[in-house]
Amino acid sequence: MGWMSRTKSNKEPTPIPTPTSALSPELLDLLDGIDAETILISANEIVVHESAGVAQLNLLKDVRISNEPLLHLLRAVRRSGMSQQDTLELPRGPIGEGMRELLVRVLPLGSDGLIAILIFDESEMRRLDSIRRDFVANISHELKTPIGALSILSEAVLGASDDPEAITRFANRMQIEAKRLSDLVQEIIDLSRLQDDDPLKRAEPIQISEAAREAIDQSKLHADSRHIELIFNSESEEKVSGDRNQLITSFHNLIENAINYSPESTRVAVAVRNQNELVEVSVSDQGIGIPEKDLERIFERFYRVDPARSRLTGGTGLGLSIVKHIINNHGGDISVWSVEGAGTTFTIRLPKFVDQSMEVQQ
Repeated sequence: MGWMSRTKSNKEPTPIPTPTSALSPELLDLLDGIDAETILISANEIVVHESAGVAQLNLLKDVRISNEPLLHLLRAVRRSGMSQQDTLELPRGPIGEGMRELLVRVLPLGSDGLIAILIFDESEMRRLDSIRRDFVANISHELKTPIGALSILSEAVLGASDDPEAITRFANRMQIEAKRLSDLVQEIIDLSRLQDDDPLKRAEPIQISEAAREAIDQSKLHADSRHIELIFNSESEEKVSGDRNQLITSFHNLIENAINYSPESTRVAVAVRNQNELVEVSVSDQGIGIPEKDLERIFERFYRVDPARSRLTGGTGLGLSIVKHIINNHGGDISVWSVEGAGTTFTIRLPKFVDQSMEVQQ
């Protein structure tokens, strides 16, 4: 991290912070061994050390603490000389519903005025506890349908041992139900992995237009089989911060959803554009649309607008829930516009990638 001195006024130049190299190796080793994000603050409230994940929390600006509650906690420790802790709730990005709940401990480190800030992410455990409470109730109902169908069909096969045509018919239906069950289990596994994971902890810059193109390529065979044209338009070469595979999954799910609910020989359009400090990805179809009464619930797990249509397309009711979970975890949001008979547009907005090291050096 490059440090530069700045001048506030003619009277008082901004102190040059102590570089990380001036800190004792023992102290740095201790901080590296703690299972938390860490910040070291000098006596003049300048950040002299931060761990790799701190940049993703948006707590700092120009080598100073920019979060007001954390700043108050820091100054309370400096006044009292006693360690303190509190819980901070931070948005995962400038938009969207995703939140982080952080346990923050602030403690003085001796007579030279250094203060250590330890940050533990409590939101992961709280989210997992909430998920586990309602998971069993949801999934037991969803698994009963294909399992029940397979049980009935197997009995029908046994009862039709002298009717080859009936056996073939029942066997084909069993294959369909088995695939439905397999798809459901796979999406449950995918959702479980997403809920156990925080993409911002190991975020990397991702060019959003390239991720959208890959998602389109994954859906091309499906679209061709239904004579649906996939159109792509990108007005942005911007990057976002996060997990590339997860973002591709979210775009792919929206495209597959659009194909499934569109008549043959129509179009599905994917567009990427800039919107101030955000990047916007939209997926539009010319399909059957979504009734207004269903729009508020469209992202709920296992919610299906048309259960009969979902059975025909193999829909599990988890695809849109997975999309929303991914986008919220990336600090973004997702919205839907739809008119029955006129089509649907899903719009994802994500904060643009900001190179924190470049900001500090400027």
